[in-house]
Amino acid sequence: MKVSKKIFIIFSMILLLVSPVTSLGKDIKWVLERPVIPVLVKKPANPVMKITLIRTDNQPYVIRQIDLDLLGSTNVADIVSVAIYGAKKNGLIDTSRLLCNALPATQKMSFTNEVQVNQDSLSFWVAVTLKDTVSLDHRVQVNCNRVKTTKGNLKILDKTSKPLRVGVAVRQKGQDGCISSRIPGLATSNKGTLLAIFDARYDYPRDLQGNIDIALHRSTDKGVTWQPIQTVLDMGEWGGLPQKYNGVSDACILVDKNTGDIYVAGLWMHGLLDKDGKWIEGLNENSTNWTHQWKGRGSQPGTGLKETSQFMIAKSTDDGLSWGFPDNITSKTKRPEWWLFAPAPGQGITLTDGTLVFPTQGRDENGLPFSNITYSKDHGKTWVTSNPAYQDVTECSVVQLGDGALMLNMRDNRNRGNKDVNGRRICTTIDLGESWKEHPTSRRALVEPTCMASLHRHEYMEEGKKKSMLLFVNPNNYGTRDNLTLKVSFDDGMTWPEEHWILFDQYRSAGYSCKVRMSSGISRPSRNSSHLVGAGASGWYSTGSRFRQSSFSGTKPRSSRK
Repeated sequence: MKVSKKIFIIFSMILLLVSPVTSLGKDIKWVLERPVIPVLVKKPANPVMKITLIRTDNQPYVIRQIDLDLLGSTNVADIVSVAIYGAKKNGLIDTSRLLCNALPATQKMSFTNEVQVNQDSLSFWVAVTLKDTVSLDHRVQVNCNRVKTTKGNLKILDKTSKPLRVGVAVRQKGQDGCISSRIPGLATSNKGTLLAIFDARYDYPRDLQGNIDIALHRSTDKGVTWQPIQTVLDMGEWGGLPQKYNGVSDACILVDKNTGDIYVAGLWMHGLLDKDGKWIEGLNENSTNWTHQWKGRGSQPGTGLKETSQFMIAKSTDDGLSWGFPDNITSKTKRPEWWLFAPAPGQGITLTDGTLVFPTQGRDENGLPFSNITYSKDHGKTWVTSNPAYQDVTECSVVQLGDGALMLNMRDNRNRGNKDVNGRRICTTIDLGESWKEHPTSRRALVEPTCMASLHRHEYMEEGKKKSMLLFVNPNNYGTRDNLTLKVSFDDGMTWPEEHWILFDQYRSAGYSCKVRMSSGISRPSRNSSHLVGAGASGWYSTGSRFRQSSFSGTKPRSSRK
C-alpha cells in the first residue's frame, strides 16, 4: 500500500537511538554514538553526536584537532554555530563543560582547542545551535571525520549517519516563570491554527494540588513559530485560598468541527482533604499540606467544592484568542457516589454526526479508577457522562472507527511491573458508552509501562478513495517510560505491524503525547498532515517530519498516578 500524500509529525521528547560504532587503534579506541534526536530552535545547545576515546596504554595525551562536516544538512545556513562539550557521569551532555569553543557553521569545520586527556576514557558531545526560524521540513546532519591526538590521528568511519529532524522548543524549564510544563494536548482549529495546551506548573513539577494553570500557545504557521503564553483555566484565589490551593490540571482540548468553537476541559482542585477525606480548614500561603486527587481520599463522593475535585470547561469562539469564564459541569455529570470525575488529558473528537466527545476518567464508589467518555449532542450546551468502560484504568484516548463505533484506549494499572501480561486496555461502544465491549486486542497488542498514551484516526485520500489509519504513541516499554514509539494500524486497530513502527525516543522521558491532523480548514479532507506533541525531560516542543507510509519503518518526581 502506498500513500501518496505526506504526513507531518510534531513530537515531543528527545529521540535517541544509540548505534555505537567502535574502532580499535594501537593506543586509543573510539566509540561513536549517534542520537536520533530533534534539533531544536530556541535550545542553546542541541547534542547530536557523542564520541568516546578510550586509551589502551594508560599514558596521558592531548587532542589537538577535531574535524567535522555538515554535509547532508538541508541548509547549512539553518545552523548558527557548532560546539563541543564534555559528558556527565550518566553519559549525557554537560553544557557546563565547554571543551572546544563554538565555531560559526560551515560545511567543513576544524576545532583546534587542545584538550588534555589524563583519564582512561573521555566522552565528548558535538552540539549545534539553530537560528531563530527554521523550516520544519529541513534536516541537520553532523559528521566527525578525524580526531588528531599526540598519539596519532583517528579516522572516524561511520556509515550509520542519518539527518536529524528540525523542531521548535515550544516550552522549556523556567519559561514564563514555570518550573515545569507538562501534560500536553494539541488541536487544530477550523482555521488551521495549532492550539497547544499544557499544565503551567509554577512552583513544583508535581501534580495537583499546587499552583497550576492550564495555559496555551497558538501557531498560525504550522508550528514554525508560536505566540506568547495565554492562560485558559486559572481559578486564582477562589474561596480566599492562595493559588497553590486552587490548581487546575490534566487539560483536554476539543474543536467542534461544525461550529468552530473550541473547548478546554480541566480538573480544578479547591483546597485539600485530609487522610480521612475531610476538608482542611485554615490553609494559607505558608501551609505545607499536600495531597493528590488520585491518592487516598484526596477526592471524595459528592459534588461540592469541599467534597470533590471539579470538572471545568472553558470555551473560545474566536479561534483560541480569548476564553470565557469556565463552566463547572461537576454537578451535571459526576455521579454523586463517585470519588472523582475528571477529563483525560490530550484531545477530544467530533463524531461524524456532530457529537462532541471528551475522553474522561474517575474513581468509582469504591475509590477505584475507571475510564469512560463524556459527550454533548447540542454543541456544548449540555454534557452526558457514559458508563465506565473498565475498572482500574485511567488516562485514555478516544477515536471513531470506520464503522462508527468508538474505541477507548486506556492506561491499565495492571500493567505496572507486569511483563508477562502487559498491554493497553481497549474497549469499544456503539451506543455512546451505555454499554462497552472489550476489543480482541485488549492487553495483547500495545505494551506500556503504565503511562498516558495518545490515539488518533488519520484520514487521507488515495487514488480518489478516502482511507484511514490509526496512529498510536506511547513509551514502548514494559517497565520504564522509555522508547517513545509511533505505531500504525491500517485495519482499525486489529494489527500494528512492527515494520511500520517509528522510535521517537529511546531514553526516559515524561512519556505523554498528543497528535492531530494539521489542515488549513475543514473543507479539504484530502490534506494529510498529522502532528504529534508531547512533554519530555528536555522540554516541551514540536518538530516536523515528513514521511510516506512506505517509509514508516524508520528505524521528575512522580505522583501516584502520573
